[in-house]
Amino acid sequence: MRDRELLRQAIAEARQGLAQGGIPIGSVLTDAGGNILARGHNLRVQTGNPTAHAEVVCIRNAGRRTDWHKLTLVSTLSPCIMCTGTALLYRIPRIVIGENQTFVGAEDLFAARGVECVVLQDEQCIALMREFIAARPELWNEDIGVPK
Repeated sequence: MRDRELLRQAIAEARQGLAQGGIPIGSVLTDAGGNILARGHNLRVQTGNPTAHAEVVCIRNAGRRTDWHKLTLVSTLSPCIMCTGTALLYRIPRIVIGENQTFVGAEDLFAARGVECVVLQDEQCIALMREFIAARPELWNEDIGVPK
């Protein structure tokens, strides 16, 4: 149940990004007790930074740490290869994913490295992304690197 509660916080981040004119993907980073250490949402549109995906922003907001190997990253959407690589670089051992129906990231890389990956298939996350993709397909394609 704690994973779903944490996902609600990531969804709040996603909604904040959408309200700012961005892409509705959110993330939180937690310790083993489920305490939120950092938050982030996709800021790529708002900042013009192509690397400002939710998970990367969240990890950046966590600052310098030495306990990455004890943390959990929660994301509303399956992390892309860049975000997966960032989580792998810092050896984050557990990833909670809101949904992977609208986009499947690099979950195979997590599996290959022994990272625990929990996919919740949360209806709110699925609806949020489906609505966004239907309304702004060009912006979504830009975010995931699909050429025109």
